[in-house]
Amino acid sequence: MDYESSSKPKNNPTIIYRAAVLHFISDPDLKGTKAFEYFEDGAIVVTQGKISALGEARDIINSQKKNTKVIEYPHHLITPGFIDTHIHFPQVEVIASYGKQLLDWLDNYTFPAEQKFTNKDYADEMASFFLEEMLRNGTTTASVFGSVHPQSVNAFFEASQKTNTRMICGKVMMDRNAPPALCDTPETSYQESKALIEKWHGFGRQLYAVTPRFAISSSEQQLAAASRLIQEHPTTYLQTHIAENKDEIAYVEKLFPGRKDYIDVYDHHDLLGKKSTFAHGIHLKERELKRLTESGSKIAFCPSSNLFLGSGLLDISRLESNNIIFSLASDVGAGTSFSMLKTMDHAYKISQLNHTPLSPLKCFYLATLGNAKSLQLEHQIGSFALGNEADFLVLDYRSTPLMALKQQQCETLAEKLFAFIILGDDRSIAATYIAGDLKHARN
Repeated sequence: MDYESSSKPKNNPTIIYRAAVLHFISDPDLKGTKAFEYFEDGAIVVTQGKISALGEARDIINSQKKNTKVIEYPHHLITPGFIDTHIHFPQVEVIASYGKQLLDWLDNYTFPAEQKFTNKDYADEMASFFLEEMLRNGTTTASVFGSVHPQSVNAFFEASQKTNTRMICGKVMMDRNAPPALCDTPETSYQESKALIEKWHGFGRQLYAVTPRFAISSSEQQLAAASRLIQEHPTTYLQTHIAENKDEIAYVEKLFPGRKDYIDVYDHHDLLGKKSTFAHGIHLKERELKRLTESGSKIAFCPSSNLFLGSGLLDISRLESNNIIFSLASDVGAGTSFSMLKTMDHAYKISQLNHTPLSPLKCFYLATLGNAKSLQLEHQIGSFALGNEADFLVLDYRSTPLMALKQQQCETLAEKLFAFIILGDDRSIAATYIAGDLKHARN
């Protein structure tokens, strides 16, 4: 099939996309087979960038006007676009940097790389590359860290606005324990973040996240400034890190001797809440888990980076037993792939080591509707609910010889999804659509 011809015609606002179709309406761990809709020969209808119908292909095609364009993807599976809840835009060049744990890795690799983002031209170049890489891997929405430089966030949002992707991003707030060239102040971080919020939050499909990097690099005054930003702009997000590494936790205890624990550092400044996502959370104490539950705060599970940096194995059963919502995230550049399929692969293997099996259905749920719910965006993305934005991807059952061989042996949907998780990568993404427009087609 000529994928380039699949882009949205200007003279026809409605298009039918035909393939196997899967989307979730609930958590499969809770609702079983009632948690998803699957059509082996299915179709979605996109009208002016939104989902207008979903069902069996024959019924859908017969229900539309006779001249409605039908784009067919035989031997493919259409799902909502993948959502990544924690990723670092300035760390594209840091990926695959050898052999350090968290704090050394930041000092030796991440901080030097992030200093380059003072140059807007460089930031523009990296923003375009970053978004192209996400689309190539089927990721249509992400919660993204910029660098400390406001121009990095402007570059990212400008690139995202051009592609019409729904993205969340924020300028890192960092006023200590980092190279002087990467440090702002409580006041400058407040003023620069405020200007970015007023420029970008809610502009098109762009959303803003107040972004103190982590407690080690933010003073009490800066955390207070972050809290002030959220109070003044209550629809913004909060994103940061917590309890990733045991040396990190010990350092936080030294820097904040008056606080009960790591979560209390943020809690003291009213940074917990339903729109707050804390990456990692591997080594949280029971009291900290309780506060996350009470506040509705979320954890982003970053399996690839946790393995790469040797940080530890997140036990998701502890989160689930405390009714804490968690999501899946790549955490590039400590994460080693932009692919959410590879992220699912690593999450499955960590869960195996923890004796808490993660099913393939749950993995796909998390990467789509589950992650959308974590970001409180399920009314717009993450499923094919009528009226949702038509961000979707097309997975190729024959993307590699090994994938094709394995898929021939699969008899159930779960087996087919599991093959994508274990064997899949960017080659499995045949096409990525944003609001019904083709933005990536595999060559």
